[in-house]
Amino acid sequence: MRLIDLKPKAGSKHRKRRVGRGIAAGQGASGGFGMRGQKSRSGSPTRPGFEGGQMPLYRRLPKLKHFPLINQKEYTVINVSKLSVLPVNSEVTLQTLMAAGIVTTNDGPLKLLGDGELTVALTCKAAAFTTGARTKIEAAGGSCEVI
Repeated sequence: MRLIDLKPKAGSKHRKRRVGRGIAAGQGASGGFGMRGQKSRSGSPTRPGFEGGQMPLYRRLPKLKHFPLINQKEYTVINVSKLSVLPVNSEVTLQTLMAAGIVTTNDGPLKLLGDGELTVALTCKAAAFTTGARTKIEAAGGSCEVI
């Protein structure tokens, strides 16, 4: 016995349905698509998620309540690479950075980010530090204080 010799039992397999070949075939005229309407027309049916022209759910969701962060904290952010121009052992606060011209606008409490390299030891006083910024400041011999 080979795979070629295998055949389904007689009567167990249905013939292919011939759609749209007259009423004698059983699927004539409308071809099983009903009488009228969008789903009976030629071409592909509507795409998944289509709601008849109404704004679909996957596009409505970001506009509904509770998606934006409520009372999101705004920080004045600066990378540690910008602090390399300051003198050694100087104190870094938002006021001293604005006086030095490194920061031009006060967008909220100061947050130090860890992009770049730092070579001078500084005393940093800020509202928040990233872990990368904290390790780079302390590796340069400085200190971090959360205010």
